[in-house]
This record gives sequence, C-alpha cells and structure tokens, in this order.
Amino acid sequence: MEIRTLTEGLRFPEGPVACADGSVILVEIAAGALTRVAPDGSKSTVARPGAGPNGAAIGPDGKGYVVNNGGFEWAVDDQGRRRPLVQAKDYSGGRLERVDLATGAVEVLYRECGGHQLRGPNDLVCDAHGGIYFTDLGKRRARDMDVGGVYYAKRDGSGIIEVAHPLVTPNGIGLSPDANTLYVAETEAARLWAFDIIEPGVVKKDPWPSPHGGRIVAGMGGYQRFDSLAVQEDGRIAVATLINGGITVISPDGRHVEHNPMPDPMTTNICFGGPDMKTAFITLSWTGKLVAVDWPTAGLKLNQAG
Repeated sequence: MEIRTLTEGLRFPEGPVACADGSVILVEIAAGALTRVAPDGSKSTVARPGAGPNGAAIGPDGKGYVVNNGGFEWAVDDQGRRRPLVQAKDYSGGRLERVDLATGAVEVLYRECGGHQLRGPNDLVCDAHGGIYFTDLGKRRARDMDVGGVYYAKRDGSGIIEVAHPLVTPNGIGLSPDANTLYVAETEAARLWAFDIIEPGVVKKDPWPSPHGGRIVAGMGGYQRFDSLAVQEDGRIAVATLINGGITVISPDGRHVEHNPMPDPMTTNICFGGPDMKTAFITLSWTGKLVAVDWPTAGLKLNQAG
C-alpha cells in the first residue's frame, strides 16, 4: 500500500474522524487538544478539553463527542517519540464530553455510571438511536490497574448504563453494517469480541466461560496489542494493531485474518472517508503522523452529520 503522510508533528494522535469537507478531526492526547487537519496538511485547534482526550466522534447532531481518559504520564525518547505510561500525577478523572465544533466549548456529560467513576474512557461510536457506545479501558498505575467495561450513554446527557463488564483493557469499538452487533477490541489480550444487540444499550450475554457475556471473534498470537477499530462496508473489522504495527482485518466469523503493516509500532486508529469511503486515515502515534492509504474495500459510513 502507498502511504501518504498528510501531516506530522502531532502529539500522540488518535481518534480520527473524516469530515465531509475533506478535513480530518482527531485528538492529540499528549496536547489535550482536538485538532483539525485540513486537506493541505495544515492544522488548527478545534477545542482544548485538556487531560487526555482519547477518542472522538461527530454525532448526527453535528456536535463533537470526546472520551477523555483523565491524563497519562509519558515516555519520550531522544527523537521526540512518545508513548503513554501510567495514570498522570494530575489525573482528573475519566469522562465523556460534548464539544461545540464551531466555538470549541467543552461540556462534560458523564463522569460515572451507577456510582462507579469512569476511569479511562478510550473509544466511542454513535448509534442511530441518540446514544453512544464507549469503552473504558481503565488506568494503570505503578503496581495495579483497573478492570474495564463498555457503556452506553445518551447524547443529550439524560442517562448512562453499563453494557458489559469486566473486560481487560477494552479499547476499539464499532457497530456492524446492520447495527445488530457491537465489536470491542481488548488491548493487552489482542482479542476481538462481539456482542449481539437486543435493543439500544442492551446486549445478549453468552454464558460462562465468557467473562462478560461477549463471544470471541479472534485472538492474536505472539506479542501484539489491539487499539481502536473501524468496520468495513463488507462487515470485516479493521483493527489498529500495536507492536506488530499495522491494521489487522478480521472477518466477522474470525476465520479470515490479514495484516497490513504500517511503519510505526504504535499504529493506533483507522477511519474511512473520501467520496467512495475508500480512503483510510490512519494515526501513527509514536511518530506523530496522520497518513492516508487507498483502501481496497470501502469503509462503513458512520452515524454522523454530513
């Protein structure tokens, strides 16, 4: 695949969202910012949520939605490449935020669910029913780490419920083309899970030995880790893969797996855009780049404005 660098110098970019005007909105976690990358590669700040904005989406209402992990401590090497470590010393708590993309105003919608504090919200996807599914990966500290989960929140701030728990570092999340299946990727286990949706925010739970009710789609061998994901129009799931840097494409039944390498071990996110949805925008976070690739299969159109 020919990889085109759209812009560089980003401070650990994730959560790209392809916009109708050809720009891409993404988060810069280490900068605490929501940034727009224009087609010519120029950058402008949309908003500054602060702490650790980790994933972004644009809802059908035209508002931006950001999952904020509350902040990381960072390791930076002698070439300026950075990677996240443990919970920040000034950790401010996890939350789901709404952003006015015109003014940059940031509003916190949720900080907890059922009396439990959100720890490290990581990725999100909007449905067609006024809600957002999002993962809470949790936070890691020097000697312990949180157990994660999946949540469903109304965009208007009227309610939030737990969808599945416990998961080990749940990260990427997406909906199948018919919106009847919710996919969730676990980072440290490099596993992809599926949940059958009964109604908005409610999933069918498979019995033990499933730890949380999901059914396993695929698990990778060796040392590699899963990050965020996007779903293709043909139903296959494209999962950004760490260490074994690239995009791993998995069929819904898990029988077919292909790996598309990228030149960065911290290949963190993928989204689709362009007039035919065949342009893949990929964040190479260790090297601070947003790149584009002509993808062989169209991506699934999201529930977003424009």
